Amino acid sequence: MSEQRRRGRMPAVSDADIRRVARSLLVEQGLEAITLRAIARELGITAPALYRYYESRDQLVAAVRTDVCADLATDLAAAVDGLPDDAGVRFFAVCRGFRTWSLAHSREFTLVFASPSAAGFGSAMQQFGEPVGRLFLEAAGRLLTDYDIVTPPVELIPAELRDDLIAFQTDLLRVLAESGQKFPAEKLDLGVSYVMIQFWARLYGHVTLEVFGNYPIPIGNPDVLFDATLTDIGRGIGLTVG
Repeated sequence: MSEQRRRGRMPAVSDADIRRVARSLLVEQGLEAITLRAIARELGITAPALYRYYESRDQLVAAVRTDVCADLATDLAAAVDGLPDDAGVRFFAVCRGFRTWSLAHSREFTLVFASPSAAGFGSAMQQFGEPVGRLFLEAAGRLLTDYDIVTPPVELIPAELRDDLIAFQTDLLRVLAESGQKFPAEKLDLGVSYVMIQFWARLYGHVTLEVFGNYPIPIGNPDVLFDATLTDIGRGIGLTVG
């Protein structure tokens, strides 16, 4: 045992060290592996010493989640880097980038998108002001600005959903006003809101099935199936997927 340990002195650690170890535990073993005891053991300190940085495990998990969201937003931005300045091309590149990241980071995906009760927060896409939500909204805003999106007549939208869609519009417009994002708010009617929710449900549902290996049948070429799904979604709103 070192002289430092015999004297009871703890190694110097930083918030970055703690988050790095917590992220490693998440990636290697899953969300349940993130415990203050495990992190302390890895860093060579006592678990109570971690309370100088975080009041609880949930607070630490939330910090890791923030880091993951920031990394995902960086990857999604890179997915459109160098592409033609075409709103449709860039929007569907973001969708493909989301799938690519999710498949390569299944445990981070689980934390951010499939474990809303893990630390008392919702999915990243429910938080419009977060990096991932902002990036999708920016891409969607460009799409609405540059293209005539096909939306259903209001009378074809189930009446039982209209209050929820109005609430969605209200929240979205508030975030847009606060963030200063360029988004054609005048186009955000019930039809557009309905299409946005359905688009995300289909994209997220497809990616989730693939990440967790829950396709109903064996698929030999999942890339083709995903592209076919995007093409079908795009066709439904009057877009050709490039």
